[in-house]
Amino acid sequence: MTIRTADKIDFRKTLDAYRAPRGRFRLVDVPDLRYLTADGHGDPNTSPAFAEAVEALYPVAYQLKFASKRELGRDYVVPPLEGLWWAEDMATFTTARDKSRWDWTLMLMVPDWIDQAMVTAAVAQAGAKHRPARLDDVRLRTLTEGRCVQTLHVGSFDDEADVLARLHHRFLPDHGLRPAGTHHEVYLSDFRRVAPDRRRTVLRQPVTTYERDEPA
Repeated sequence: MTIRTADKIDFRKTLDAYRAPRGRFRLVDVPDLRYLTADGHGDPNTSPAFAEAVEALYPVAYQLKFASKRELGRDYVVPPLEGLWWAEDMATFTTARDKSRWDWTLMLMVPDWIDQAMVTAAVAQAGAKHRPARLDDVRLRTLTEGRCVQTLHVGSFDDEADVLARLHHRFLPDHGLRPAGTHHEVYLSDFRRVAPDRRRTVLRQPVTTYERDEPA
């Protein structure tokens, strides 16, 4: 059933992938989803590229929302910011937390009725007056994750390490699972405005079973 807020589709309520329990892990099957994306490297707290990526994604996302309502009669709430995070040595991400060595992709989900032509037009409109520095880096991408494990983390990003350690060293081995994709975060709270101890973040890890890759 489609849930609407003031005649706007709210994907945080319609997509099961946005639901996660606090304090425990949940298996969820995530459908293929399409995103506006911008890539980068380095500490998100100090890297200019990170802030510039955020500043480039949102104007395009809102231009798409306006165009969808105006041209297609379909309005929606712009979904929350999301991020993929990885490093050559994953210990720098899960335990050592050496942010200077992190790679990332920031993302905003777009509905499946939005096509590339609409994205191209939205990028042009977003740059018509005050052009974001990284506007040319914005891309439309389909992300395939499939079976995932996720949980809701409430608190500072720096407190995620213990949760990720429990996920990778306890939950996954105990359930015959292993990572099969990139660590994914969904920022249900706007980290630019919400205090660190109140931030709500979905932590997601695509997984596969050990048995799946064993020879017949």
